[in-house]
Amino acid sequence: MTTPGKFISLEGIDGAGKSTHLNPIAEWLRARAREVVVTREPGGTPLGESLRQLLLHQSMNPDTEALVMFAARREHVVQVIAPALARGAWVVSDRYTDASFAYQGGGRGVRTEHLRHLESWVEDGIRPHLTLLFDLDPEEAHRRVVKGTPHPDRFEREQDAFFRKVRAAYLERAAQEPERFCILDSSQTPEAIFGQVCRALERLAP
Repeated sequence: MTTPGKFISLEGIDGAGKSTHLNPIAEWLRARAREVVVTREPGGTPLGESLRQLLLHQSMNPDTEALVMFAARREHVVQVIAPALARGAWVVSDRYTDASFAYQGGGRGVRTEHLRHLESWVEDGIRPHLTLLFDLDPEEAHRRVVKGTPHPDRFEREQDAFFRKVRAAYLERAAQEPERFCILDSSQTPEAIFGQVCRALERLAP
């Protein structure tokens, strides 16, 4: 779907550092006279934030988890993302559909064909123009989570084996769409990472 605005998503396993760069990216774009909408998944709407609490803290079947995630995403698309893009704004989202293929697909084992059906239905053509994938070894990511998160949610409490599968699914997704993804080495300093981010943004917003 062609829209006046641009859509940027940030992806990566827990602890990879993507959230650190969310607001700096928005400020970089605002400095270039863009209207920017910063949002997140799961969440982004009142209903989505309610569903976020269930997803982060309530144990559930993996298929149920995927369905709840996509329900929150549909509300997010309809209420926030699509209207913003239609008026020419730039949307910067902390996670989008790639996260479901990584976490529910790679991590939980939900069947890819089910996720693809939900993706087509829920996105309705709304796809990121650029996806920044913050890539980091799961052991290092886990150390960061333990150090910086006093009360981890049920995803953050998962073991390294889970995150290795999530990371592999992210990298597979990136290999399938190399023109959309920019893979960032998150083992570097925040300054070095943001330098990579800016170069990717410059290609999208010269």
